[in-house]
Amino acid sequence: MAPRKLFARPFRKTARPAAKTTSQQILRLPREAGPGTRGWSGRGGGMAQLVPSVREYRGTTVQVCGLWPFSSGASSPMIGVPLGRHEETQATVCCDPISWFQRARLISNPSAFILGKPGLGKSTLVRRMFLGLAAQGIHPLVLGDLKGEHVKAVQALNGQVIKLGRGAGYLNILDPGQAVEAAGLLEGHGHHEAATRVRADAHGRRLNMVVSLITISRNNPPTDQEQTILDRALRVLDERFDGIPVLNDLLDVIVSAPDELRQVALDRGDMNVYLQETRALEATLLGLTGGGKLGEIFSRQTTNPMKRDRAVVFDVSSIDETETDLQAAVLLACWSYGFGTVNVANALADAGLEPRRNYFVVLDELWRALRSGKGVVDRVDALTRLNRSVGVGQIMISHTMSDLLALPAEEDRMKARGFVERSGMVICGGLPASEMPLLTSAIPLSRQEQQKLISWQDPPAWDSRGLDVEPPGRGKFLIKVGGRPGIPVQIALTSIEKNDGLNDTDTKWHKPGETPMKPAAPRMPDEGGTL
Repeated sequence: MAPRKLFARPFRKTARPAAKTTSQQILRLPREAGPGTRGWSGRGGGMAQLVPSVREYRGTTVQVCGLWPFSSGASSPMIGVPLGRHEETQATVCCDPISWFQRARLISNPSAFILGKPGLGKSTLVRRMFLGLAAQGIHPLVLGDLKGEHVKAVQALNGQVIKLGRGAGYLNILDPGQAVEAAGLLEGHGHHEAATRVRADAHGRRLNMVVSLITISRNNPPTDQEQTILDRALRVLDERFDGIPVLNDLLDVIVSAPDELRQVALDRGDMNVYLQETRALEATLLGLTGGGKLGEIFSRQTTNPMKRDRAVVFDVSSIDETETDLQAAVLLACWSYGFGTVNVANALADAGLEPRRNYFVVLDELWRALRSGKGVVDRVDALTRLNRSVGVGQIMISHTMSDLLALPAEEDRMKARGFVERSGMVICGGLPASEMPLLTSAIPLSRQEQQKLISWQDPPAWDSRGLDVEPPGRGKFLIKVGGRPGIPVQIALTSIEKNDGLNDTDTKWHKPGETPMKPAAPRMPDEGGTL
């Protein structure tokens, strides 16, 4: 039987009506290929791991009413002197210790401590603060300007410039200043207790200053018996001397050996015992009055008495950098004189005899005074421990924590670290990595904040063209208040600050009519073809 031939039936495609596309099916359609919010993903796509922050702007409800409700609040305070912009968000940052204490209530006492390597803008930051506070009626007091960098700013405020130095000016540490006049005025109006306090404060400050000078001169503090002799000698001098005494008059009182001094010297009627107890003290005072290593700056009458109704700067830039003991002594004398004037102004204001005045005290180069001798830390602590009820804000400036802790005695190092810990705010510029353990022992810093401070102390990029390239950390500071996250701010200078030279601290390097590192013009060959 022959095989049957099989034939395949042809496949016919049946036409079906097209289905209608619904809105849900449209939403399920695949998206076209494109980058995401961080860029192209996948291998070789170059997806960004860090998204830059969005720039922030501020405005009143009238200006930006269409954006209400706001998506987020402000990230930096707007109360105080405007310093610049937030480094990350570009928001305006306003800050000063007095405004943050009095108006914003962000800190517990009106004080600040600035740390940072040289050349990164610490002085510029301080000038911006006291210029802004001066516009609010607060008088800045720069008690010791070692470089003369605040003189122009104080002169622009129509303030008082007091020059001190060898042959430049004198400051009598036994001068009670305006305390005698203020005490008489208080007694004339029936405020006897206030007059007594003013006189006692002036006596204590004069004694503290004499002891400080002796400590710097000897590199050791005087003994307890010597301090008792000095205290009694000052009281005898006030009772018997007519006018304002000087150190030579104090020396004469000790040499004359009155009965009041012999009693506290415990000589038991033996003059030789008294001479033995006061011999070292007389030798030190003779060095202070006769041109020792501290010179004669403190041995004559004050050449330019301080005023209490305007900005004041003590210009001590004529003192050489190598005379560290003299610089420390002058700084302590300026601080004592300035704080004494503040106390007099407060006493008169409390009695209603003068208008209330607030002051902003600047204590620069703190490390110079602390290294001058053992026991000076106690003197600085006694001078600067201001109560917040006094109405005075203060700011201390130093380079690093190592400068504060480079003291031989452990108790002095602990007290020096307390200057930072007691401050209402700590403002840090560029610092080396070795400073981080010391700094974190005083204030809390996150790892990111530490890395930021370390990066700010790097030098500028190498540039062989002689251009003025600033270091990356110039004008950048981190504001720390307790355990709160720090506020990184970039100081922004106004046109007046830039053009008037208020912030130029390198004037000694400028030559008139010449630009530093300017390349010379190439010489062209003459007609003969030779140069």
